[in-house]
Amino acid sequence: MKYIIDRIEETKAVLEEDEGKFIEIKKSLLPEKAKEGDCVEFKDNKYIIKKEETEDLKKEIDDLMDDLFV
Repeated sequence: MKYIIDRIEETKAVLEEDEGKFIEIKKSLLPEKAKEGDCVEFKDNKYIIKKEETEDLKKEIDDLMDDLFV
């Protein structure tokens, strides 16, 4: 299953599912370098950062912001 990291707090992280639902997990389950906005996938009992999907999402958001403020 794929998620976007919505926010990271002291001991927990909130992830957004594809359907828009949110789940809460222990922050320690995420990779050490994970940050808000990263796309992650739960696979083989661990979360992995999907670098290419994260970059694509950030570009899509940047393009939308450019359209709004031009």
